[in-house]
Amino acid sequence: MSSGPQTTADGRQGNRIENYTAFWKKDLNREDEGNTEKRLDSYADVVNGYYDGATELYEYGWSQSFHFSRFYKGEAFLQSLARHEHYLASQMGLRPGMRVLDVGCGVGGPAREIAQFSDAQIVGLNNNDFQIGRARKYTLKAGLENQVTFVKGDFMKLAEQFGENSFDAVYAIEATVHAPTWEGVYGEILKVLKPGGVFGVYEWCMTDKWDPSNPEHKRLAHEIELGNGIPEMRPLRMAREALKTVGFQIEHEEDLAERPDPIPWYYPLEGDISKAQTFWDYFTVWRMSWSGKLVSHNAMRLMELVGMLPKGTWEVGESLKVAGDALVKGGQTKLFTPMYLVISRKPAN
Repeated sequence: MSSGPQTTADGRQGNRIENYTAFWKKDLNREDEGNTEKRLDSYADVVNGYYDGATELYEYGWSQSFHFSRFYKGEAFLQSLARHEHYLASQMGLRPGMRVLDVGCGVGGPAREIAQFSDAQIVGLNNNDFQIGRARKYTLKAGLENQVTFVKGDFMKLAEQFGENSFDAVYAIEATVHAPTWEGVYGEILKVLKPGGVFGVYEWCMTDKWDPSNPEHKRLAHEIELGNGIPEMRPLRMAREALKTVGFQIEHEEDLAERPDPIPWYYPLEGDISKAQTFWDYFTVWRMSWSGKLVSHNAMRLMELVGMLPKGTWEVGESLKVAGDALVKGGQTKLFTPMYLVISRKPAN
């Protein structure tokens, strides 16, 4: 893990991390039952506070592509991530000459991969300064700065920023779950698409098996929210309904987590190194094991104490541990999916 936050993060970043961890600790302890509503009202601050603290932890433990994926038997971790991105681009029919928007682009891993796979021009949108800086650095290093660009913006105000009918295609990979409402963000995506344009999304959802009246189910959703900076987890049917409500025509939908894969999507989070698919994947899986977590979290605490990491980063790391356990449980019980795939189209008229 690098010591980047010391030199790249300003005081505002550190304050946002501290505010995020204090807010969620209070919420998890149920000191304020109205926090879900507050999170929805201040979604930008919630997400920014989370990613200020979690970005480098994600890169350390996962890679530059902040998403899950399916696994073939013996498939390497990074290969699986790339295939997941290629599959989305292929389903959307991305091709050379298209102008494509990546909504919630992170540090640009998928944008760079999809740009090389499809030869499309990619514009990555992100509301987090820290991630945009890293995305541009990595893209320049890859020699893709003429094909992949990044802008700061709010995905709830896309039309205001880009104008209507601006893109041939739009995709979002595990990002729009951070929106206060799916209707709001999907509606903005519809506006910036050209008539006949395509929208592809991998959405985070609680499945139709999830029952919000069940205390255990509700607790699981809340732990996923806590560890991932999500204002509110919602059931899959609401994503489908939101797409139709704003005017999209759904061409294909599938929960890829329901595929009978021999290797489950959540296996890297289990921390069982005996399940690693390749030699190099031992290191990825080990970071999620009890010993890997012990080493990394103690290192984070020390780095925070000496000022190499912003205050509050260690607590964000602790929330990631809660999230990891919750995501594994959600996958095992089929109550949660990170890969509800929907390919939708804006009507041509």
